[in-house]
Amino acid sequence: MKLKPVILSFFLGLFTQIATAGGDANVVTIKNFLFTPQEITIKRGESVRWENIEKRQYHSVWFEALGEEEPDYIFPDESYQREFKQAGTFPYRCGPHPRMTGKVHVTD
Repeated sequence: MKLKPVILSFFLGLFTQIATAGGDANVVTIKNFLFTPQEITIKRGESVRWENIEKRQYHSVWFEALGEEEPDYIFPDESYQREFKQAGTFPYRCGPHPRMTGKVHVTD
């Protein structure tokens, strides 16, 4: 039995939500030139994964305020993950689209 692409996409998305619900990765999606959620709060030692679900557009997750160089681009259906070992607030932006911003709040 073949599943239609829409149904298959639904089940893959549902599986991804279930698989990550108990894990230590918190997910921020990238779509329509937005980080969603724009701000996320996690505990020290946890990770955040940014998933690009755009159809054609690439983005980056750049912690420029930390003095870091812009990382590689995240193309559609790719992701970037980062662990946060210190408490604090960490602003970031998309390199190619500087109006796209977000913050990671890390608590003890």
